[in-house]
Amino acid sequence: MRVFITGASGHIGSAVVPELLTHGHEVVGLARSDASATLLASWGAEVERGDLDDLDRLRSAAAAADGVIHLAFKHEAMRSGDFLGAIDSDLQALLALGDALAGSGKPLVSTSGTLMLAFGGIEGVGTEDDAVAGGPRIDAENAVVAFADRGVRSSVVRLPPTVHSELDHHGFIPSLIGFARDTGSAVYIGDGANRWPSGHTLDAASLYRLALEDAPAGSRFHAVGDEGIPVRVMAESIGRHLGLPPLSVSAEEAGDYVGFLAGFLGLDNPVSSTRTQEVLGWKPAHPGLLADLDAGFYFGC
Repeated sequence: MRVFITGASGHIGSAVVPELLTHGHEVVGLARSDASATLLASWGAEVERGDLDDLDRLRSAAAAADGVIHLAFKHEAMRSGDFLGAIDSDLQALLALGDALAGSGKPLVSTSGTLMLAFGGIEGVGTEDDAVAGGPRIDAENAVVAFADRGVRSSVVRLPPTVHSELDHHGFIPSLIGFARDTGSAVYIGDGANRWPSGHTLDAASLYRLALEDAPAGSRFHAVGDEGIPVRVMAESIGRHLGLPPLSVSAEEAGDYVGFLAGFLGLDNPVSSTRTQEVLGWKPAHPGLLADLDAGFYFGC
């Protein structure tokens, strides 16, 4: 299968591209810089120069492919405070990709996050059947699922807030470690009993491939290995490796310690991947988050 991938040189893409190539697929990766283009070519992928704002290029590249995986997101804009701008760009890109594939029966695999369930008020352990009517990023997820009614074999992979591995250089875990170093404390909110799910980058990559190959139209999947780790336990592990004390803070104080992550740190988001494993035969096979923290590579060890 000839697969067009946005975000091909990013954290998840750096695992998805080799996963696809190893399993006999051809990859065309969107690259917005010379560095990204060189990296993709070194892996054996073809390069399509452009970015998420070039909707005509996205449409033409999608139409020329046998399937599409959408991984790109304007994380820099989100971190700088333009969260809504990043959200809108993501939605417009997905609408362009879906329009190009309409009526073809080709697969479109997109990306969302399990934290959207928490923001949407879903309580208890979230499942693949849980959906939210609307909201930031949720609108994009729902649009992808709706493309199933327009002849696209569409699916969504929901990533947990912590997708971890030695390939993870800019995600929530490196950010939490960086904030802890800067402030001298590894923090959690309240008693820290709220839970975050996690998943390994390589397990996520295999899930994207399986969704591309076999996902039923209009389906949602969870790239989750650890169903829910208390945030306090994560903070204690980070603090132990940095030689810093874990610290309980209030929700109001959190911004002073973790910046843009303050709005996420107190969310309770336990999530199951049971249905994902049943439908696609996927099974997490790599170390969990706490084991990867203990491995030391996040701390330069």
